[in-house]
Amino acid sequence: MKLFFSSILLILSFLSPNLTEIRKNFILASDSKEVSEKLYTALENITKESKPILVAYKGASATLKAKHSKGIKQKKSFFKEGVGYLEFSIEKAPKNIEIRCLRLSVQENSPKILKYQKNIEEDKQFLIDNYKKITDKTIKKFIKDYVMQSSLFDASEKKLF
Repeated sequence: MKLFFSSILLILSFLSPNLTEIRKNFILASDSKEVSEKLYTALENITKESKPILVAYKGASATLKAKHSKGIKQKKSFFKEGVGYLEFSIEKAPKNIEIRCLRLSVQENSPKILKYQKNIEEDKQFLIDNYKKITDKTIKKFIKDYVMQSSLFDASEKKLF
């Protein structure tokens, strides 16, 4: 019986991506086509029925894949896919600060021509208002690291983190 449960846990660990690895690779993927591809591939089995945070990372990884793709058609396709997953995850978990941070990051770094900046102020304010409520140290560090390198936050706002 122990062997059965151990086998199930082992199988589940391979089916559900590790959030710590995903966060680490998301940060590196912006500057690396290889890491971007690895992240996108690791999340390919995530569907809209998965946890909203995983759906959000799938969306964000698709936008990074768009960044590293060749050809306008391919870039547009991956970006549109990514935005769809990101917006879906926000609908499912509108109070999830990590998802809001991911959307803010994508909006900040997307070209103006794509017109995906409409929630920048809303998400930025959400991070400012809710950062102190975070109890998970990993998420807190992830958000703080993003804010500190972001050009959306001025010096006085960065002090809040």
